[in-house]
Amino acid sequence: MYWTQIDDGRFRATSYRASGGYVFTNNIGSESTPWPATNEVVDKIEMKNNPLYKPHEYKDYQGLPAHPVKVKNPIIVKVETVDGRQDEESKITSLEITDLKTAVMITSRTGRISMSSNKYNQFMREDTGNKAWSDACGCYLDWSKWTFGYYTPINIYWRGDVIEEKKITLTGKATLDIGEETSLAAAVSTLSPGQVDFSAPVNISYAADWSTDKQSVVSLVGSSGKVKGVSPGTATVTAVWRKQETPNDEGYVLTASLTLTVQDGGCVGDCGPPPAPGGGCTAPVPGDSVTGSVMDPSATAVIRADPRGQERFDVLQGIPTSESLYGNVMARSYLYQNEFVNMHGTCTYTVPVTQPYLLQWDEEENGPPDASGKPTTITVRKQRSETVTQEYTVERPYAYWVIGKLEVYQLQEAELMNYALSGGTMTLRPAGYTPPSYAAATAGEHLLEPSINAVTLPLKTVAGDQVPAEDFTAYAEEAVTPVKVRNDHLTFNQSLILDSSLVEESGPAPSALPAPGWIHPDVLYSPNHVISADKINRSRAPSQGTLAYQRMPVQIQGSGVDPVFPISSINPVTIHTPVVLYASVSDDQAHNQKTEPHPTRAAFILDRPFTVRIPTSGQHLEASSFPGYGNRDYARYVRSKQVRFPFDVYQADRSTFIPKHTWIDIPVHQLDTEFFLPVWVDEGEYEVYFRTLAENAPADYSWEREANLHLPHHAAVDEVSVDVIGRLYDFKVTDIADYTWETVFRTAKGSREHTGKVYWTGLQHLDGGSRGNVLPYTLPIAPGKHPQAGYANAAVKTGYHFKFDVKTKGNLFGSSDGIAITPRFDFVHLDGRGRQPVDLYYHRGKEYFIPIGSPQDTVKREITLNTRLRNVPLQELLDTAAYQYQRGPQGEALQPYTSRYLQQVSTEKTWIGRYDWLLLPSQLRTLIGPKAGLPPTVDPYRASAAIQRWYGEYSLPAEVYAVPQGTSLPEYARRYGLDEQSDLFLKEGYIIVNFDLESVRNGDVAHPHLQYIHAPHMNQWRLEGFQDSIHNPAGQRFPLLDGDVLFYHGDLGSRQDFESQVPH
Repeated sequence: MYWTQIDDGRFRATSYRASGGYVFTNNIGSESTPWPATNEVVDKIEMKNNPLYKPHEYKDYQGLPAHPVKVKNPIIVKVETVDGRQDEESKITSLEITDLKTAVMITSRTGRISMSSNKYNQFMREDTGNKAWSDACGCYLDWSKWTFGYYTPINIYWRGDVIEEKKITLTGKATLDIGEETSLAAAVSTLSPGQVDFSAPVNISYAADWSTDKQSVVSLVGSSGKVKGVSPGTATVTAVWRKQETPNDEGYVLTASLTLTVQDGGCVGDCGPPPAPGGGCTAPVPGDSVTGSVMDPSATAVIRADPRGQERFDVLQGIPTSESLYGNVMARSYLYQNEFVNMHGTCTYTVPVTQPYLLQWDEEENGPPDASGKPTTITVRKQRSETVTQEYTVERPYAYWVIGKLEVYQLQEAELMNYALSGGTMTLRPAGYTPPSYAAATAGEHLLEPSINAVTLPLKTVAGDQVPAEDFTAYAEEAVTPVKVRNDHLTFNQSLILDSSLVEESGPAPSALPAPGWIHPDVLYSPNHVISADKINRSRAPSQGTLAYQRMPVQIQGSGVDPVFPISSINPVTIHTPVVLYASVSDDQAHNQKTEPHPTRAAFILDRPFTVRIPTSGQHLEASSFPGYGNRDYARYVRSKQVRFPFDVYQADRSTFIPKHTWIDIPVHQLDTEFFLPVWVDEGEYEVYFRTLAENAPADYSWEREANLHLPHHAAVDEVSVDVIGRLYDFKVTDIADYTWETVFRTAKGSREHTGKVYWTGLQHLDGGSRGNVLPYTLPIAPGKHPQAGYANAAVKTGYHFKFDVKTKGNLFGSSDGIAITPRFDFVHLDGRGRQPVDLYYHRGKEYFIPIGSPQDTVKREITLNTRLRNVPLQELLDTAAYQYQRGPQGEALQPYTSRYLQQVSTEKTWIGRYDWLLLPSQLRTLIGPKAGLPPTVDPYRASAAIQRWYGEYSLPAEVYAVPQGTSLPEYARRYGLDEQSDLFLKEGYIIVNFDLESVRNGDVAHPHLQYIHAPHMNQWRLEGFQDSIHNPAGQRFPLLDGDVLFYHGDLGSRQDFESQVPH
């Protein structure tokens, strides 16, 4: 038994009936030198069939050996410990023989009593090399585990039953003449247990029971084995010996037989004329047979992707619908089974052989007396003729081969079945197939009997008066010619299988039919089976197949059934129709005016086209593992591809309106599709959804992101994050209060009618195309921009305001929305040189040199929307009133609300800021969104509010003083004194007013929404055609900055005009 160390250092041993099948004992040694402590183990050992425990020899009660193979029913009768080994190698405390007496229960104590004791002695102590594992640290410990082996020696005593064998023989003369007697001998030999050879035979003829099957041929004489020949023929004599030791003993019954022949001695003397020969042939009987059969077509089949030999797809991994499959079956070119039977018999003839003799001999007769008268004898020559006729039996065996069975089958068709096939099946009919050729003949005579002649031998002179005993068998044999036979005929594929030539005695043995070869791969091959689009994805759809053969015309003893064989182990087919969807959209950065563009979302700009891209190409499954997939175009397998917007869109030509949340079909082979974003769509973040459906997608299809990599999914989906963004655009100056400029904007002096002339940022509209305006009507308003003769060098005198408006698109229709404008100021000399930033100062009452933008700069700018010279179109005001009425509390009817808005609300003064900042609030906003041609699902009031126009005006103080930016007036005054004529102030030039425009949502001035000029991605001021310089009439160049709006005279103010002011 064995103690094996485990990870916790203890040892365990397998023990019968122990809990869990093991008992355990401690390690009384160390980790490096372990020893198991003693403990008891129970082993149950089945010994009957274990060669280690079975005896190699038995002895009977007389001490004679007996080989184990002669012993039956062995059982264990005794077990005991071994003297001299008990308590040394182990201590056996209990030995028990089980009920069936073929197993022993051994209870033994093994291990080491103590480290100072040598007991018990192990026969094995082995380091396994396996390190112990510790769950506490999750690691292997430094010490390795050991195994100990101990012997438990016992003596086992077996008992069994031995067997004795006997055999009987029958000997004696086998040929008798008629009337002849002979004694047969029956003898018995014995093979005793332990002996190798049978003993010498003992004659038991006297004790046997004798019998003969033909008393007329051989009769019994007495009861001890004597027999007598009675008549010609054969008979079987049998001896039976019986012996029984005890009444309950089955004993022995031994039987032996011997066949005896009684022969006719022939005719001697005058037998008359010799008999005529006679005889004939026995009917043929079947003997040996030669069979051949190849009825297993060994068919194999594959269903694979076209083209054969260059398969684009591995059907085990996947093949899409619309691709085609081929089927290919390999099998034996024909099948057959045959049996050739050897028909045999014997032709037996009686041939009389006649031998005439002339017998000559001398006899002594009395002669005449001699001279003395005494009698004498003389020798007389005598002779006589005798004829001896003896009949001999001459046998001529014959044998020939006939076709007992012949079935030959040629290919008929194969059928392969798989879910991927149309109708689930594929039929393959042979092409270029040549069936076997063969010819068989069974008609005609198989046997040609020999000719027989009576034999008369020449006269033979014999000395003596007795006919000698002679055997004329040889002459009789010569008188019978050989039998001639003919086989059936069979040729197969130009090979002679059964030769039908006429031959003597025995027809030639047949050859084997040639084994069928394999058909050419093209014989059962059918390509171009397209997988229809109605086949949903399926993993490893199983394949089945059958192969049919049909009987060929010549059949002999055939079954009459055309065999059909199953084709096993056909590869399955996985249908996986791939689609990919790596959608993208255009990112209109060129028109994205957001102060902080979203880093990951594409910009969609209101009232502008945008493009979605839905490719059918991209990465699907890895081509290295899934041939035919990979990174490629999958348009062929697409039923439809669609896009869905969470907002309204138009087709590119704006002829078709598509409501939000509508799935839009895109032509499969069209990569890019343009849409148009209506202006009434809310600004904000959206997800645009895409889906591409495989052509085999069922009604309840599921999908997967970007590619349907897994079989249950029949669609690929994608989504793209977009940011819908409005516009800030079309800034223009619409009026200047300076009388020098009055007739530019008014049809006549003092008139409210506007000329329609305005000054735009440039010659281009909001998207960069031609606006249609012409020079000089572009910003900034500067010398050279006055269109009338005599005013070539006119700028604007300080103190006069200029009116302007600007448009927005988007969601700037809330009450807290507005346009923030930050003015800044530069000075430039009259010749365009020396442009520099400046600080501006002005007087207010007795406060002198107030810096613009300082805490002392508290002048409020207030303007009215609906004033005489603002020229706000009445329809704008009505539309704005209608929207506010619809979105308001509606405490009154529309008509009075509109009247109140026109007469009161729109005519109220609105504070818009100071000299250093402006904020155009909602009170100065009109709504000019589209009114006509709206789709029925669009809220007309929301559409009207989608475009806003903001009205404002600005001016510098009438007397303004410019100094280089950063100049300290108090320091200058302390050192040099200060008045309006101080050299510090910049004169003889122009003060340039520059605007930075931003849109503000929800009153959040700290985080402006859109930028007119300083957006990270674009500059709308430049997009509208603003130039970076202008030239005055003298040709002098003035560098410009984005946002330059107007040039004020640096040393001319409104107070220098007429003392009496005319409102303008």
